[in-house]
Amino acid sequence: MDLENIIRENKGTILDVRTEGEFIEGNVVGSLNIPVQDIMNRLDEVKQMEAPLVLCCASGQRSGMAQQMLSAEGIECYNGGGWMDVNFYKN
Repeated sequence: MDLENIIRENKGTILDVRTEGEFIEGNVVGSLNIPVQDIMNRLDEVKQMEAPLVLCCASGQRSGMAQQMLSAEGIECYNGGGWMDVNFYKN
């Protein structure tokens, strides 16, 4: 299944890795927020989320970093890029 279908069919969890302030200003409805700098400290929490994880941020850079970290931990995840792109497929 490709990323677009995962988002459209509400599979897994959308995880926004921007700062809390950025997240509050706008986000994908139903998404969760853990800033990228906190990901490894909250790994147990992340592992409890329904897979696959669709990671997003402002541009795709931080979500790409998070994707590399989480994939190295064996977590099924995808870099969804910017949150507005993910939101486009969610609607």
